[in-house]
Amino acid sequence: MTTLAAIDIGSNGARLLIKRFDPEAPREEDRIKKIMFIRIPLRLGKDVFTLGKVSKEREKMMLHMMKGFKQFMKLNDVDAFRACATSAMRDAENGKKVLKKIEKQTGIKLEIIKGQEEAKLLYNNLVEKTDSNEGNFAYIDVGGGSTEVSIIHDGTLAESFSYNMGTLRMLSGKVTADTEKQFKENLCRYAKEYGNIRIIGSGGNINKLNKLARHNKTNGKELSISELKRLYLMMQPLSIEEREISFSLKEDRADVIIPAAEIFIQACEYLECDTIMVPNISLADSIVDGLYEKLEMTNEKLQMRN
Repeated sequence: MTTLAAIDIGSNGARLLIKRFDPEAPREEDRIKKIMFIRIPLRLGKDVFTLGKVSKEREKMMLHMMKGFKQFMKLNDVDAFRACATSAMRDAENGKKVLKKIEKQTGIKLEIIKGQEEAKLLYNNLVEKTDSNEGNFAYIDVGGGSTEVSIIHDGTLAESFSYNMGTLRMLSGKVTADTEKQFKENLCRYAKEYGNIRIIGSGGNINKLNKLARHNKTNGKELSISELKRLYLMMQPLSIEEREISFSLKEDRADVIIPAAEIFIQACEYLECDTIMVPNISLADSIVDGLYEKLEMTNEKLQMRN
């Protein structure tokens, strides 16, 4: 039995996920168990995409959070963990300095991962969790700072690209015309070259939009573009406070859900797709599952040597 953790510091939220792996468990559902999941609305992107750096206030908040995460990992006897930071920390001019300070005070080393690695981590977890071994799929993960798009052809990663076009970046007016153009051109090209592409969406916003759309529906893992547009048209004219009340949204979801819906609507249009599959896969899941696979491979190599 092995207990592993993932820390994912995104542009909008930060997450701690702890899972227990027991390959010897008699029942399949007991072999991988989620022990704890915590999400903190850290909103690093709010600083980084306007100031260009992490503010002192946010740095202090981040330090307290990481100390808390460390205690939760101790409490659950975590054997190993991996901690990753994505788009906002990639862009922050003081990002490396902040992370060094956190490591010194908590012992937790945070890696700043590139958009390409983020996309690959998500993809590796995806093929196992969805029926994407045959046909063409566009896996789209919309975060606060970036959007990752991976094209999967018959279960193989064919192309992958990270765009500086996330929800907080859009709200800050920091998405360039070149990025928008590249996003459109690439997705339109995918539609022509691969054809009949199905979209797989991930990220907290598409999960929430799917949940809102499916109350009376039996198929909980598919969101039609017509339903997405209907929700978007209902939400978009409302104030943040009105969205919180009408749709039971948290404050840090009520603003970013609109640009997220816009990105997915554009993606559907460019890829000529009318449905989004929503399997509820997160980067934190991908990090912790990837860590388990790596440890298993290391153990196998050691056994072979012995």
